[in-house]
Amino acid sequence: MDNKIIELKKIATDIRLGAVEAVFNGQSGHPGGALSSADVLACLYFSELNVNPATPDDPDRDRFILSKGHSCPGLYAALALKGYFDKKELKSFRHTGALLQGHPDMKAIKGVDMSAGSLGQGFSAACGMALSAKISNKDYRVYTLIGDGESQEGQIWEAVMFASHYKLDNLCLIIDNNGLQIDGRVSDVMNTMPYESKLEAFGWNVITVDGHNIEEILCAFKSARDVKGKPTAIVAKTVKGKGVSFMEDQAGWHGKAPNAAQYEIAVNELNEYKNGLN
Repeated sequence: MDNKIIELKKIATDIRLGAVEAVFNGQSGHPGGALSSADVLACLYFSELNVNPATPDDPDRDRFILSKGHSCPGLYAALALKGYFDKKELKSFRHTGALLQGHPDMKAIKGVDMSAGSLGQGFSAACGMALSAKISNKDYRVYTLIGDGESQEGQIWEAVMFASHYKLDNLCLIIDNNGLQIDGRVSDVMNTMPYESKLEAFGWNVITVDGHNIEEILCAFKSARDVKGKPTAIVAKTVKGKGVSFMEDQAGWHGKAPNAAQYEIAVNELNEYKNGLN
């Protein structure tokens, strides 16, 4: 296996470990979607994005918006690994007065490009940033990650229409398609699939990948950069709670913290997987 792929797999596992640590220490939070999106976050922050923690406000940096803001334990872990803040901050997740709260705060946390919480709004902000780059003749790209439960919001589809109309080829939407939301299966609550035909009908370039396959994710990002005249959506097929056996594909782990015994199991499983990559 290519060394870069192995390294990104290790980073994705470290993101999962960081997310589990944060939610456990906060005894609150959303582990399921953080774990399902860890591979995408690893590829973004350690391969794709033009960002530098030493210059977090660089006007020419790429932007990333976690529109499904409740999955922020994964984002926080990625930002800590990248060097935006000390990893010890993860242990105070959701504590009163702590840096890292239950949704990303752009005013408090370096590396967060948009505060998120109200589902659907982060994607719209990403569209605005991408249009601003076009108007200002800037070369930066904008990436945003939404959940498939989030895609039930009407604002998502308004943004889809907006991005196509303005030909925002500097915008890349990633859908964390793990099939579950807080109330159960997306297909049972309010089916939004298939995404591919819907997005193509709106004029988008669409790429479907295994959201846990590093090679496929990297290839999709490269393809997105090469497409001109239309925005790109990457439909990432994922497993909620990926990497922790008792969390995988379980809607109950959308927003629940592990107890001490479960935390130990999760950490051991993730470390065992990471050690096996050597």
